[in-house]
Amino acid sequence: MSQEKTGDHASVSTDSGPDVGTAAVKRDAGVMGALRRFEAKMDAKFGIESDAITRKLPEEKGHVPWHHQMSMFFLWASGTMNTSCFATGFLGWEFGLTLRQSIVIIIFASILGGAATGFAATFGAPTGLRQISVSRYAFGWWPNKVIAALNTIVQIGWAAVACITGGLALTAVADGHISLIVGIVILAVVATLISFVGLKAILIYERYAWFLFFIIFIIFFAETGKYADNSATPTVHGLDLSGSVLSLIAIVYGSSASWQTMASDYYVHYPVDVNRWKVFLMTTFGISIPTSIGMIAGAVVSSGLNNRPDWKATYENDGLGFLIQTMLYPRGFAKLILTLLVLSGINVNVISIYSAAISCQQFARPFARVPRFLWVILCFGAILGLAIGGREQLSVYLQNFLSLLGYWTTQYFIILFSEHVIFRRANFANYDLEAWNDPSRLPLGIAAGVAFAVGIIAWVMGMVETWYVGPLGKLIGADGGDVANEFTFVVTGLIYIPARFLEKKLVGR
Repeated sequence: MSQEKTGDHASVSTDSGPDVGTAAVKRDAGVMGALRRFEAKMDAKFGIESDAITRKLPEEKGHVPWHHQMSMFFLWASGTMNTSCFATGFLGWEFGLTLRQSIVIIIFASILGGAATGFAATFGAPTGLRQISVSRYAFGWWPNKVIAALNTIVQIGWAAVACITGGLALTAVADGHISLIVGIVILAVVATLISFVGLKAILIYERYAWFLFFIIFIIFFAETGKYADNSATPTVHGLDLSGSVLSLIAIVYGSSASWQTMASDYYVHYPVDVNRWKVFLMTTFGISIPTSIGMIAGAVVSSGLNNRPDWKATYENDGLGFLIQTMLYPRGFAKLILTLLVLSGINVNVISIYSAAISCQQFARPFARVPRFLWVILCFGAILGLAIGGREQLSVYLQNFLSLLGYWTTQYFIILFSEHVIFRRANFANYDLEAWNDPSRLPLGIAAGVAFAVGIIAWVMGMVETWYVGPLGKLIGADGGDVANEFTFVVTGLIYIPARFLEKKLVGR
């Protein structure tokens, strides 16, 4: 059904859905009803988005000036150019790769992952739907609940990583007088407060936050570049080298591709006729360029550990925050940089907490009635638990978590892409947008469910993690080479496309 037909009376009742919107607020009784009415009042006064998951109709959208459209780049720049990316840049050195090899891999893999996210972002303006709602048109009502759950885990995990890296910086600023746990709590609290307000506050904050961290990473290059190790000889060779390259590609790609399950969340307010190539390119490079800057800075500094034994000792004994304090001069300036870097953890958390809360509302119909601000608080608690529990093993955390992100988001991409290009003919007029919250009008999701399940088996066979190496990954080098993304891409696509043809023929939707 064409998106131009969504302004009629029928679309209003369907788009609101039986479980979201003002009708649900009026009908709910007891504590939950009181909380929803409170949220609605707060929305009226401060715009905190009491109906965040409800579809934004074309007539509800206003003009977005060109300088506000730049947020399509700056939002992701603020969310990616941070201490987490900087820490990820150390992994090439830890895998035994040269600086040159690490830089090439970082640029290639971040563009590849950023492009997957850029594609997902193009759905926001034409549909007016959040990303998890968009994927119902490929995954169906029931399998899509798994996607909502996985996306929540992804965002909570990202926020936890950001809390750890930001907490390390805060601890170093205080010369160890503030514990890492206290630093983690401070970052989580500030980000939660911004996420509580909603999309308007997030877009304003993220529109300008990136510039500060761009300057900081330029300073990193200026002060540490002369110590970089430009040796052309890696410490691994043969199959071991191939395994290290594949594993680093998987990690960097996962870092950029993992944003796709939330991408359209930040584009629903744009007019339906916004140029989709603009959305794709600004999102792709808004992720890949800042990610590359942060990770390459990490790669340069980590290579410098070979030439500066004092840096290496500080990094291994005291952690990332104290290393930054050691490598920059003068000391007072280093403390200022560390203080500012703490804010980079907030940038990631703001985006992650906001989208995680929206995903929680789409687990099940009763969950949609729970006010968004309550989900924000629950996500805050989960982030604290995960960050505090994993605070001592940041490198292992990054290696395992970021790889896992890439695996399932690869499946998500191939299913969403195939559905849109092959079965919807890349035309949003072929989407019944009024049916976004109606299970009887959405696909059953059998094809997507089967393809996703078999795809999981595929990436388990090719994965390389500290706790498990799959039989295919084990064949490449002594420590394994991660081929999970490549294998699951092929397997998921080969199963989904014919299965979806069969599903449409038998079911008709």
